[in-house]
Parts: sequence; C-alpha cells; structure tokens
Amino acid sequence: MAISRFTDLLEEAQRQPEPQRLLFVFTRAELPENPTPEQRRGFEQGEGGVLTPVLCVDKAPDELSDMQALVAESQRTEIEWDVVFVGALSGKGHQAPTSDEVEHHLQRMVQSLQMGNTQSFLALNRQGEAVALQ
Repeated sequence: MAISRFTDLLEEAQRQPEPQRLLFVFTRAELPENPTPEQRRGFEQGEGGVLTPVLCVDKAPDELSDMQALVAESQRTEIEWDVVFVGALSGKGHQAPTSDEVEHHLQRMVQSLQMGNTQSFLALNRQGEAVALQ
C-alpha cells in the first residue's frame, strides 16, 4: 500500500499483526551554518535549508485519531516544526516494543536525519500529507 496521507499510515499500522509503535521526529526548517547568499535567498522564498530535529515522540496507532490531534498535541509543547518524519517499530509476539527499544530507535532516527538520510522515513507536512524532499 502506498502511504500518501497520515490516515493511510494509521490504517496500515492498525492492520499489522504485531503491536506497533509509531516513531515521530518533528523537524524545523532552518538555514545551514554559514549560508551562501543564494541559500539565504532561497530560504527566504521558502526553499532549501536544513531540517533540524526539535521534538520526538512515540505513539501506539490507537492513541492517534488524525493529524489534527497530533498537531494539537505538538502545539502544547510550544515548539515550532515544519515536517515530521515517521518510522514504525514492531513488537514481538503480542508484546509492544519496550521503552528502551523505542528510545534507541528514536535516537537512531534523529542521528540519521541529522546526517541527511531522510529516505527511510515517511515525511509529512502539518496537513498530514506525504512530502517528497530533495
């Protein structure tokens, strides 16, 4: 199944036979260190920049109703973000992943994103639509 919206993600996660934890890394678009004039102009026009991780959370699929609920929850942190990256972690048997496993995988996601590796994760905008990054 091709996932193009947050609702597709929730439906697919709920269909899995093993318990799932959805891993979210929220990122904010920022200028890179020492930007060139071209990078600065592009960023001011809403293009380019780097995505910096600013917030992480994990949720079971049944803890989420829709993207608006996730956005509302994130707003309570007062941390601004632009794109959220999503990964999934399966449990074993009928047991959900442990908090240590979740924390380990969230840290790996953050490290991967900091290195610019975004292809392994689903990227969603604030409207819950999948976005393609270049």
